[in-house]
Amino acid sequence: MKRSADSKPGRHKNASARARFSAREMRPTDWPLVAKLFGDNGACGGCWCMWWRTATHGKTWTAAVGEPNRKTLQRLVKSGKARAILAFDGSLPVGWCSFGLRTEFPHTESMKAYRRDDIAGVWSINCFFIDKRYRSRGVASLLAEAAVKVIKKHKGKVIEAYPVPRTQAGEKLPSAFVWPGPEVIFQRLGFTEVQRLSASRPLYRLEV
Repeated sequence: MKRSADSKPGRHKNASARARFSAREMRPTDWPLVAKLFGDNGACGGCWCMWWRTATHGKTWTAAVGEPNRKTLQRLVKSGKARAILAFDGSLPVGWCSFGLRTEFPHTESMKAYRRDDIAGVWSINCFFIDKRYRSRGVASLLAEAAVKVIKKHKGKVIEAYPVPRTQAGEKLPSAFVWPGPEVIFQRLGFTEVQRLSASRPLYRLEV
C-alpha cells in the first residue's frame, strides 16, 4: 500500500504550520533566552532540564528542585557544557530540545529500562519543552530534526531516544508527561525500537 506523505520519515502533518518557526543549536550566551522560555516554573516543576543529568534521585533530587537546578543549568549553559536546540517564532524562544552524549546524562544508567552495555560514543536526545501556546504545531518535530542534524555535524554515529508511547487504549498522554518526546516524531526520523524492558519506556536508536 502506498504511504501518504505524512508517513514519510521527517514529514509532519503540521509542516506548513511550522514554516514560520526556526531552530538552531544553543549558544553559551543564550541563557537569558532559556530562562525566559522555562519561566518561573523551570519548564516543569522546577526541573530545569536536570532530570537526566542527575545520577541519583530521591532526597537528592527533591533538594535540588527549583533554584539549585536553575543555578546548575545556568552554569552548564554558560560554560558550553549543556547542549540543546532552541526553536523560535521570530526572536521569541518557543521550544527546547536537550541532547548530548549519553554519558552526559547519568540517569539513563539509573533506570533499568534504558541500561545498555554499548553506550560508548552514543548520543542522546532526551528532553523537550514547548511553550504551551505552541504545542501541537510541529515544534517538537522541528527540534528533533535539528538535533539529529547537529549530532551528525559532530560526527555522531548512533543516536538514542526514550520516547513516550500512547496508552494501551491508543490515546495520547497529556503534554506534561511527554517531555522525552512522543514516539511518532522519532519514528518519522527513522529511529527504530531496540529495547522495551518496560511497556511505557521503549528505547529507540538511529544509526547515521
